[in-house]
Amino acid sequence: SAEPTSLIRVVLDGAPSAATKGSPTALAMPSFAWKLSDDEVAAVVTYIRNSWGNAAPAVTAADVKNMRQKLSRSGHGD
Repeated sequence: SAEPTSLIRVVLDGAPSAATKGSPTALAMPSFAWKLSDDEVAAVVTYIRNSWGNAAPAVTAADVKNMRQKLSRSGHGD
């Protein structure tokens, strides 16, 4: 995706996976908002967006800061 918003949110806020009949207790990715700085989240998201044959613009610390503020206002994140 050209837009990194969803991936930034997943790194900051975490995300559950879907429960299935074979795995009724869904796994989840934890939130990293408490642990990673804006620069670190930007580096991780940029890496993911440019791995496995993908090519996407770099994510900036300002992009992450903006999402962190949105999550904070909505009761998520830090």
